[in-house]
Amino acid sequence: MPSKPMNRSLHAARATKQDEFYTQLSDIERELRHYTKHFKGKTVLCNCDDPKVSNFFHYFSHNFEKLKLKKLITTCYKNCDADLFSKHTAEKGIYLEYEGDKSGNRVPDPDEIGIHKLKGDGDFRSDECIALLKQADIVVTNPPFSLFREYVEQLVKYKKKFVIIGSLSALTYKETFKLIRDNQMWLGYGFANGNAYFGTPYAREFASGVYDPETGLVKFRNVAWFTNFDIAKRHERLILYKPFKGNEGDYEEYDNYDAINVDKTKDIPDGYDGVMGVPISFLDKYSPDQFEIVGLIAGNIKGLAGIPSASGKDGPYIKGRLRYGRILIRRKT
Repeated sequence: MPSKPMNRSLHAARATKQDEFYTQLSDIERELRHYTKHFKGKTVLCNCDDPKVSNFFHYFSHNFEKLKLKKLITTCYKNCDADLFSKHTAEKGIYLEYEGDKSGNRVPDPDEIGIHKLKGDGDFRSDECIALLKQADIVVTNPPFSLFREYVEQLVKYKKKFVIIGSLSALTYKETFKLIRDNQMWLGYGFANGNAYFGTPYAREFASGVYDPETGLVKFRNVAWFTNFDIAKRHERLILYKPFKGNEGDYEEYDNYDAINVDKTKDIPDGYDGVMGVPISFLDKYSPDQFEIVGLIAGNIKGLAGIPSASGKDGPYIKGRLRYGRILIRRKT
């Protein structure tokens, strides 16, 4: 999508720090159903939410007993008003704590939820929010797109399990890709039909086809769930059916890397043990049982190839032409 004012993309939203994209409850339910066994006895933190209107808070508070949670904590940045969208007019943030149903109606009543004012604005990087993070076992939220690198770095630093939403373009960030390569983070199950629907106060600024005036939601295809839970999806092997026929086959070699190019994940050849450059979308099908990630080559990425360039050029060149970015993989024997 072009980044004009009436046709804003997630990339433009990142650049202008307009990070208010509110996740739909149906999308949360669809993803988190795959993780239910991991929540038993755990403290969950949603630290990028307005807890009074957040669908993450709604999901965990209404499923607290079903998931057998220990505690739910949610924090809010610069807002104490229960509006649909945070205005960020207050200087102080708040956080809520919920430890389960006390009345027997299995619904989170207002008097069962502890509401606390923060000394600061509720930024996830603040000392008091880090203190809350240290209490948590699992973090689940939709963090600001513009701060995704910092956000993930913090989760890794404090060794937290997580299920979070981010832009697919984050896969090519140097810091994020290293985590993917080293099997410290991977893609979750994803959104239905690859479409994510968000509420946002900027909805009307999106173009027709992206903004739906009937629902008030905006639709994106370039977002994903990221996690470090060992989910079943990670162990589903691709069925490789296309034979590799050497120089007579359908696979071109890169000018500057000792690897063949594979344009589509479904065309990964059977019987080839060398390095292959595959689309970044391959990561949605990646199983570490079947493949090893060697590196990343893209026009704007340096030092992540994993194998030396024959010409010194970065990026996947074929017959002198720069192609789209590629993940370099090798099949495990």
